Amino acid sequence: MSKYQAGPYLSQIQIPEDLRNKFTIDDLPQVSSELRQYIVDVISEIGNSHFGASLGVVELTVALHYVFSTPYDQLVWDVGHQAYGHKILTGRRDVFHTNRLKGGISGFPKRSESEYDTFGVGHSSTSISAALGMAVASKYKQEKNRHHIAVIGDGAMTAGMAFEGMNHAGFEKDANLLVVLNDNCMSIDPNVGALKEYLTDITTSHTYNKVKDEVWKMLGKISKFGPDAQTVVSKISHSLKSTLLKQSNLFESLNFRYFGPVDGHDVEGLAKVLEDLKHIPGPKILHCVTVKGKGYKYSEEGDPTKWHAPGIFNKETGEIIKIVPKSPEPPKYQDVFGHTIVELAEENDKIMGVTPAMPSGSSMNIMMKAMPHRAFDVGIAEQHAVTFSAGLATQGLVPFCNIYSSFMQRAYDQVLHDVALQNLNVVFCLDRGGFVGADGATHHGVYDIAYMRMIPNMIVSSPMNEAELRDLMYTAQQENMGPFTIRYPRGNGVMTEWKTPMKAVKVGVGRKLTDGADIAFLTIGPIGNLTQDAVKTLKEKGISAAHYDMRFVKPLDEVLLHEVFTKFDKVITVEDGCLMGGMGSAILEFMVDNGYSSKVVRLGVPDKYIHHGTQKELYAEAGFDTASMIKEAEKLVGVPTKALNEKTGS
Repeated sequence: MSKYQAGPYLSQIQIPEDLRNKFTIDDLPQVSSELRQYIVDVISEIGNSHFGASLGVVELTVALHYVFSTPYDQLVWDVGHQAYGHKILTGRRDVFHTNRLKGGISGFPKRSESEYDTFGVGHSSTSISAALGMAVASKYKQEKNRHHIAVIGDGAMTAGMAFEGMNHAGFEKDANLLVVLNDNCMSIDPNVGALKEYLTDITTSHTYNKVKDEVWKMLGKISKFGPDAQTVVSKISHSLKSTLLKQSNLFESLNFRYFGPVDGHDVEGLAKVLEDLKHIPGPKILHCVTVKGKGYKYSEEGDPTKWHAPGIFNKETGEIIKIVPKSPEPPKYQDVFGHTIVELAEENDKIMGVTPAMPSGSSMNIMMKAMPHRAFDVGIAEQHAVTFSAGLATQGLVPFCNIYSSFMQRAYDQVLHDVALQNLNVVFCLDRGGFVGADGATHHGVYDIAYMRMIPNMIVSSPMNEAELRDLMYTAQQENMGPFTIRYPRGNGVMTEWKTPMKAVKVGVGRKLTDGADIAFLTIGPIGNLTQDAVKTLKEKGISAAHYDMRFVKPLDEVLLHEVFTKFDKVITVEDGCLMGGMGSAILEFMVDNGYSSKVVRLGVPDKYIHHGTQKELYAEAGFDTASMIKEAEKLVGVPTKALNEKTGS
């Protein structure tokens, strides 16, 4: 049981049916207040969670579950940052304190977790397509009066996939689909682009807002119009939107009936509007204006980006509690990137920065502040980010396209076709490579080594520390480099003195860190720092282990590998990435192609989805933490089983 106390109304709600059966519409403001307070109480103490987004949709969440017969009516949350209230109302209140902890509930909707989580999410802009698929399936199966609702933010709406879904939905005129646009002018960072300006025009039009209330009054009395209600509402709303806004309505041009904007924090009003919309067939969109962090003073009035995922905080004072280290800590890899690109750009006027809606998360905001005319946030549009970068490169510029590893998966065709095929010098800086921790399977960046190394013309690299990251960035902006991938993890590095002089690295050349006689470790990236610890421990146990930092997966350092396989018949590869097609696979390919027959053990992410936990916990689960490396080395070298058990304590 949870130690957190729910209010008198919320404590009566285990599932949404309780909300619908036990309370009237007049009770919904109190339910909303208690739900918001419960989120604040729990998240302020456990930290490690998203925050502002869920506060912003409390009233919307309550209204949706009150009006619609979930889970029969299918509710799809886009991304899922905002789904905490949904989880609490759908049977998970007593385990909500385990949110994003290993073995606890996921931070995102997850089909295997609850029947109320109709679609697993984590990446943006999928909700409309998924809900449309559900709606078409219901139509095909002749399931009458089944509603399908996609809740999508204005940030996620900027992605091409959202428009693709809407374009198709507008054609499926009989699909019972409602898109709820949660418009708070934010994704994680403030939104950018023409769509943001368009929505702002709608929400700030004084004439429109003065008159649109009449439409809602009419909707509230829709039954009085009888069978002609649809025609009446359609005519009045179309006239209002097109005449008063003096422009065609974007959504209605896609055959969606557009309603709004409405106050996303008026829970009673929302419930009434949603009840009315249930009786209007076909694709429709309800535009709700909300405030991220609504109802908690410090998040509502503070920096929305900071309160997106603040960690542990004092709920009474709003103080975000940070553990002050006793000694200077190494910087985050993303910050090393952010400062280094500015240094490089000051010396090379060809360098440009590009990121798809993650300037703070990737630290591209440092360049955007220092050189606003040379750094671009293109919105949640990874495909566009890559091809935009390719366009820059055709003109002799050197774009550093900074995308989270798991988000780069969304732009794979553009990498292949628009960049690599044309051999353009685009530098892909893949942040969050490897396990990311609490965000779990949707965000782990474990596939990039495999999917990048198979692409012709592509250089694939990963630094072991901050100095190597700087050197690889320096190398990548040299003339005629072609496509160049640098992947690095989430979190802190290992060097407190990291602002080292930069130098070019010879592409495809690794380095020997430790000599040895019994066994060789081959590693790629920062996971090699844990291998260094394993090598030291093995030496104390009487096992002499060599350690090679490959640095490049493509091209491989064949000279180094010939040395390894000539000298060692026992080899362990270690990578913070998938084993299928990863660095270990590349090493095995080299070994077989060159006629070697050493015993090779590959450590990395197995062929299954790994869920959430701390990075340290996940390294152990996947079997490539320091203890696992030591254990595998002892097995290979031939430590007797009895002695092995004594050493490992098993």
